[in-house]
Amino acid sequence: MNTTNSEKLYEQAKKFMPGGVNSPVRAFNSVGRSPLFIERAEGDKIYDADGNEFIDYVCSWGPNILGHGRPEVLEAVCRAVSKGLTFGACHRGEIELAELIRQCMPSMEMLRLVNSGTEAVMSAVRAARGYTHRDMIIKFKGCYHGHSDGLLVKGGSGLLTNSVPDSAGVPKGYTETTLLADYNNEKSVEELFDRYGKDIACIIVEPCAANMGVVPPKEGFLRFLRDITEKYSSLLIFDEVITGFRLSLGGAQQLYGITPDLTTLGKIVGGGMPLAAYGGRAEIMECVAPLGSVYQAGTLSGNPAAAAAGAATLKILMDDTHIYDELERKSARLEAAMREAGLNVNRAGSLLTAFFTDVPVTDHDSACTSYRQKYAEHFNRLLERGIYTAPSQFEAMFVSAAHTDEDIELTCKAFKNV
Repeated sequence: MNTTNSEKLYEQAKKFMPGGVNSPVRAFNSVGRSPLFIERAEGDKIYDADGNEFIDYVCSWGPNILGHGRPEVLEAVCRAVSKGLTFGACHRGEIELAELIRQCMPSMEMLRLVNSGTEAVMSAVRAARGYTHRDMIIKFKGCYHGHSDGLLVKGGSGLLTNSVPDSAGVPKGYTETTLLADYNNEKSVEELFDRYGKDIACIIVEPCAANMGVVPPKEGFLRFLRDITEKYSSLLIFDEVITGFRLSLGGAQQLYGITPDLTTLGKIVGGGMPLAAYGGRAEIMECVAPLGSVYQAGTLSGNPAAAAAGAATLKILMDDTHIYDELERKSARLEAAMREAGLNVNRAGSLLTAFFTDVPVTDHDSACTSYRQKYAEHFNRLLERGIYTAPSQFEAMFVSAAHTDEDIELTCKAFKNV
């Protein structure tokens, strides 16, 4: 596989950007090669600067559940930008998108549009603290909630494969109120509430973890979180930046039957454009300015192009009742092929991760037993066969509606061959 042009572009990029990238995992450091530079994408394929074609299972890290360049979404964006890129003012499109979100997730009685998952989570935690008048929060080891200071403690995703285990530049004071628990471990949560219960504003959790690789919740774990937060008058925040509209139209909260107090959304909700959202019970969100004293603002929040892309995507997901059945069928086929190839696989809907370990992966510690060098070899062998997966052990494969049965079968054969 010739990657000469990508290598030249990477050398140029390193002159202007830290590590030559605008997000660390894109550097391909953990898979031992320089990154690919993508020129274009269509359907379930991406094409790099050297003309190589790949079946794409990164899907821009999740947003492209419909595949790349879905015509209805592109048309909606073009109509929006023909009227102006951004207004910094109210417009009809943000109302339309907010209404669609609430139809899919009734728990989000009131919501605010923002620009990224990091911003959504940061704002939701601030709202929880403002509503409860408490400072402490609980997060879980291996769950990644963006790069705001107070949440960069034992985060997942790229933090697990970079040389910086958490992050330099975060003052101790920012993380003193962040308590750590073990995912899928009720006892670790109980111990924190026993000690700090009256001071805990909220628990924030990926209802199905996807940033230490895919790690589904064990039976009863989410119900336990719901019950203990109610017992101590704390709030439960579901970080559905990845799982929202992915595991079902109503996200993980619909799939698992647990209603959180607040929800954060990203990726799919923007239809491939920079857009995210946070929201929940009206009485909590009424604490947010201009109604309340919790301040949050954004110049580009709810901008017309992103709102149009998000609304177009949600309409397709709402109208086509077969999309989720097809995603399940295709993903189950991939899982079966991976298991036949001897891989240790976790799957939740159209999210999959292959781990190179002999133990069941149920939390951060078991995920970290995976042999990362083996994953790197696996990644590179798939790439040579035209299969593009996440360049990091601790990410998910994303299946889209655009993946054809032919490409799914080619991928299954590639798993067996490598």
